[in-house]
Amino acid sequence: MTGEVDTDPRRRAEYSSDASNYRVLPRGVVFPRDAADVTAALDVARAEGLAVTARGAGTSVAGNAIGPGLVLDFSRHMNAVLELDPDRRIARVQPGVVLATLQRRAGTHGLRFGPDPSTQNRCTLGGMIGNNACGPRAVAWGRTSDTVRELRILDGLGIERTLGDDLTVVAGLAEFARAHLALIRTELGRFERQASGYALEHLLPERGSSVARAFVGTEGTCGLLLEATVDLVPVPTATALVVLGYPDMPTAADDIAAVMAVRPLAVEGMDARLVDVVRTHRGAVPALPRGGGWLLVEIAGDTAEQAREQAELLRSRAHALDSRVVLDKAEAQSLWGIRADGAGLAGRTPDGHPAWPGWEDAAVPPDRLGDYLRDFEVLTREHGLDGLLYGHFGDGCIHVRLDLPIADAPQRFRAFLEDAARQVVKFGGSLSGEHGDGRARSELLRHMYSQQALDAFSGFKALFDPGDVLNPGVLVRPRPLDADLRLAGLRPLPTTGGFAFPADGDLATAVHRCVGVGKCRADNHASGGFMCPSYLATADEKDSTRGRSRVLQEVVRGALDWRSDAVAESLDLCLSCKACHSDCPAGVDMATYKSETLYRRYRRRLRPIDHYSLGRLPQWLGAATRLPGPVNKAGGIGPLRRFGLRLAGMDPRREVPTLADTSFRRSWRPGSSAGEPGVMLWIDTFTDAFDPEIARAAVKLIESLGHRVDIPDRRVCCGLTWISTGQLDGARKRLRATVDALDAHVRSGGVVVGLEPSCTAALREDLPRLLTDDPRAATVAAAIRTLSEFLETQPGWRPPDRSGCTVLVQPHCHQHAALGFEADRRILRATGATVTEITGCCGLAGNFGMQRGHHDISVAVAENGLLPALRASSENSILIADGFSCRTQAEQLAGRTFRHLAQFLLD
Repeated sequence: MTGEVDTDPRRRAEYSSDASNYRVLPRGVVFPRDAADVTAALDVARAEGLAVTARGAGTSVAGNAIGPGLVLDFSRHMNAVLELDPDRRIARVQPGVVLATLQRRAGTHGLRFGPDPSTQNRCTLGGMIGNNACGPRAVAWGRTSDTVRELRILDGLGIERTLGDDLTVVAGLAEFARAHLALIRTELGRFERQASGYALEHLLPERGSSVARAFVGTEGTCGLLLEATVDLVPVPTATALVVLGYPDMPTAADDIAAVMAVRPLAVEGMDARLVDVVRTHRGAVPALPRGGGWLLVEIAGDTAEQAREQAELLRSRAHALDSRVVLDKAEAQSLWGIRADGAGLAGRTPDGHPAWPGWEDAAVPPDRLGDYLRDFEVLTREHGLDGLLYGHFGDGCIHVRLDLPIADAPQRFRAFLEDAARQVVKFGGSLSGEHGDGRARSELLRHMYSQQALDAFSGFKALFDPGDVLNPGVLVRPRPLDADLRLAGLRPLPTTGGFAFPADGDLATAVHRCVGVGKCRADNHASGGFMCPSYLATADEKDSTRGRSRVLQEVVRGALDWRSDAVAESLDLCLSCKACHSDCPAGVDMATYKSETLYRRYRRRLRPIDHYSLGRLPQWLGAATRLPGPVNKAGGIGPLRRFGLRLAGMDPRREVPTLADTSFRRSWRPGSSAGEPGVMLWIDTFTDAFDPEIARAAVKLIESLGHRVDIPDRRVCCGLTWISTGQLDGARKRLRATVDALDAHVRSGGVVVGLEPSCTAALREDLPRLLTDDPRAATVAAAIRTLSEFLETQPGWRPPDRSGCTVLVQPHCHQHAALGFEADRRILRATGATVTEITGCCGLAGNFGMQRGHHDISVAVAENGLLPALRASSENSILIADGFSCRTQAEQLAGRTFRHLAQFLLD
């Protein structure tokens, strides 16, 4: 066997849950490299009496991708597009290939895979086949089952089979189909989104007797997928987006027949509450027609004019209050973005309560959708539940996450799901419309199907897996829906004097913000995100935000110790970039969780040496700025530098940044500037010691606007290096001194302008969460501004004309996550320069890239964004980065020099 097998506690914790409400610790995790590895793993499992569960990206919301035995992660190695034939319009793929990868390959030939779930930038084809995934464009191109031509699988007996349209490929299957013809024709395949149970309708002769299509949606209970051949469809030549406004969502659903008459590519519904949540979290949203609910309808045409004509035809036929036709692709993408962002933000109710899957994707025949939605609103109100609703209205499939009382009232959790199942069946619907039944709904199949149908499901599975080795407890002989709940019994975690978690109450609740949607596994750079740079470098679940969250969830439930090797390994490659805080749909803040964990692990204990060297760096730099010459000379002597770095717990391959001849603070003369009112310039340690010319440029720029510039009258610190190493008592001590130094200025109405994004972010975000007992902290935090934010408030100020310049800018991770880069972006564009933004972390990330053992990962992270962008840029390009780490990484790895925004605007 060439693949890896991992049974250590950390790995088991990482794979104990997917995107569902459930937790099941596996005995081990296998990363197969080929079919032989899959066979070997199954042979061992059968011999040892272990269950086997297949897993792709682990984005299943129903608990389909977790199990108590061996979990096989196909995404690590078996992830190739083996063949793509544009003439036959087919692709042959391994199960672990990510959908977006296939779409990129197919797109070069004007083709695409039809189904497109919202998780397409991380979900795998194997997972899509397991759950019969759909997405918004299933109304035009069908479900995954409609695309499958041939599947190569390993059944529960370890026999490799190739499934197509020949029932004799599985012994007894033809006889099974003949024996159940009447049952299948009456109970299965009644409408397009009937995803619950097995799709036995595909065995019918009038449906093509397709074993391959019947296998789709079996959720890993009938076989392990080794290879799939699927159909591709042409990418439309032209599209138009029609936005239809209605009084509410049920009324919008009532109009589906008129909408579907124009044969749209996609029909998505969203209500005003969802839009309000997006507006609150993301700022302004594109203009929408009048209404309390909207349908987004995508129309295709052979030409742009034809698409426009079809769009206008829909407007004339629809019974909407108001409507818009959008032809501009960028604007259409922004409108689709409301729906996409809302789907992520639905993990919280409008009043901030956590919302969970469980009843996440029920579906009814589209002509009954309006009435179903009205009754569903009554049902949730009766059960005291709330959530944001959206979905694939053209198919009758509704998505909603609800504030289900999983942790404190599991009996109410069960009662609602039982009632919801009865209700959807009353409307002729399906418990699941695309995500499968899994552990969440398999027990409820008794409401939807007769006992004869349930017996048929058992008989079908037995033909493939008579020993019930594959994903037991799902679909057939189901586990109770209230067993193995991840939140059950969760208790608040007493504070130890670390961070406050005002939005969650305590750390235990905070780490359970991660519901497993897996966006941290995606190539977020493609959408302008920064999240999980270490995962992008290693492709290991250990280094994803989700993987780390799962380990910490085991800690807060008492299954792992704070000081265990599992926790140390999990957090080791977290860069504390904070990007998950903004990019994760659930708002997971791993940088803070890491600080809190390090605080609990090392409180009143001896720490690693780099916590004293890098974690208390401002202290050492304060002393070093008094003797910059000797310090620089020592740092320039190779053997001495390497010895010193090793001694301090740092990587000897790193260079030591050069101290300025004179620090800014030592050259500053109080009262040397004139003007009113005063602006406090925050002089951070790094700008002061290494780049005082940046502070001088900022002073000149601010003075040019008629302001007097002040700086704190004594050396104070944001505490960032103490925070990132979990030395929170030391951080609080420094932050109290900072509040003392800034309080009078802030109380007089003054603002504080920061130049280093990481320090500015710490003052704005970490300060009030660490000094909850000091009422001044929130006031000081509210007065913190970035330079660009300050400049935008100045009446009459205009950026200088930089037309003809080419600018490459590296936003700092902390600015992206905690402060926002919008003001910088507006200012740079207003200069008239041609601006390109680098997406992703630079890889140095404060102390991370300097620590021993992190150099190679630091460089690999830089290769995800920074270094390729520098290689592609002209030598004449102006390089801008406000972050000291970003500038240092570029200089050390590429020999390129970045400037600060203040210098660019002043020059």
